[in-house]
Amino acid sequence: NTMLMGGRFDISIVAKDSLTAEQSIDEVIAEISRIEFLISDWKPTSQVSEVNQNAGIRPVKVDNEVFELTKRALHFSEITNGGFDISFAAMDRIWKFDGSMTEMPSAEAIKKSVEKVGYKNIILDSVNSTIFLKLKGMKIGFGALGEGYATNKCQQMMLAKGIQSGIVNGTGDMSTWGQQPNGKPWNIGVTNPFHPEKLLAVIPLTGAVTTSGSYEKFVVFDGKRYSHIINPATGYPATGLCSVTVFGPNAETANGLSTSLMVLGKTSGLLLLDKFPDYSCIMITDSGKVVKSKNFKSKKFKAKL
Repeated sequence: NTMLMGGRFDISIVAKDSLTAEQSIDEVIAEISRIEFLISDWKPTSQVSEVNQNAGIRPVKVDNEVFELTKRALHFSEITNGGFDISFAAMDRIWKFDGSMTEMPSAEAIKKSVEKVGYKNIILDSVNSTIFLKLKGMKIGFGALGEGYATNKCQQMMLAKGIQSGIVNGTGDMSTWGQQPNGKPWNIGVTNPFHPEKLLAVIPLTGAVTTSGSYEKFVVFDGKRYSHIINPATGYPATGLCSVTVFGPNAETANGLSTSLMVLGKTSGLLLLDKFPDYSCIMITDSGKVVKSKNFKSKKFKAKL
């Protein structure tokens, strides 16, 4: 495993000999680093940082890869009415989850915290391959898609090289392909954050899985739980769901969906998922209840909670 994109990546490759496996893992690390240098908003020399530095000033020419990733992100914003928004990066962090916050921020402060957020102010020019952020102080960031995108790219790269099987896991955003050396599918265990010691389900996995959750960082005011996942359209934290795990063919899409579902909540989230028939999900509500999308399949549903 290795630290990349501000998180931990675990890479497993099934290859005919250890030299091929080592070489392949090095190539995967190089590919993730390449993507990080392109889209990271904390590396001042990346293309995304250049876009952010020129907010309100001028459009910035970017590689086709960055342009297309941004375009796909904007599609998520449209279908979630701004519940998913890569310009969340300019949000004022007025909610504190370190125990220092004793009362809810005022409605005024919350409104002000998102005044630089708004995907409709991200202007794409496909002829010139430029991104322009209309407002000074605006920023975009790929925290909610970048790891899924990177794991996906690595999977495609390995398949093109003839590596028939492996897992790339970027802090819980996972791409799997092929099978384990014993011919069985890769299995993933899902836990309920309220009962982390026992497995909720074991899912034979072909494709991707990503989890978004707020069980580690939240605050409670008047008996209501506010998570660290903020709705960029309103500035208020998401409420109602504690974690969402999405399964499907593509890690980037699963990544976008798990973030969106956390923000949208159970009812609107399941409606959104209906538009993605190849994807399924399992959600844990704030009260610890397990909710599955109707197309969720688990071969061995371990625990009925």
